Amino acid sequence: MMACWPDPDHASAEELVDQLQLAPHPEGGWYRELHRSVAQVRREDGELRSALTHIVYLLAAGGLSRWHRVRGSDELWQFVAGDPLELWTLPPEGGEAQAHCLAPPALAHAGAQGGGDDGVADAGSGAIASVHVVPAGWWQAARAPGRWTLVSCVVAPGFAFEDFDLLRELPAWQHPPGAVAALL
Repeated sequence: MMACWPDPDHASAEELVDQLQLAPHPEGGWYRELHRSVAQVRREDGELRSALTHIVYLLAAGGLSRWHRVRGSDELWQFVAGDPLELWTLPPEGGEAQAHCLAPPALAHAGAQGGGDDGVADAGSGAIASVHVVPAGWWQAARAPGRWTLVSCVVAPGFAFEDFDLLRELPAWQHPPGAVAALL
């Protein structure tokens, strides 16, 4: 019988990088773009982008997705496999960083810490969920406290590196208040 997916219970992060043909991401971790819409949309700022893009993204034990933002596009994170993920969000102007837990649907549906019945957390809820949406322009960061976490990320309008800001590359005076320094 052909295996269509690596066995997550027995695979290491290194094996997943190889099997899924992942490449290093500038924010940290590993990724591979799976889809980029042929359809184009014009954003409010007049820029033309693919309607949506979709990647798989892997963080190994202790790995960081450093503080970053995607200007002009929402980003949906969905848990795929591995151990739960800490996802942090911060409004564009700063404030109090909110921690969210992305976990398998069985944990998310248990309703722990205010998770919704549908397994989706609202921005800023701090709930355990299998899906979380980061609004356009919000700062986001993630950490894998377990052995590894694999997520799926959908960006709409589609991701373009010219819309991507990595906080650590900006001068300190441009850092929003509330960004957890350990995630820089």
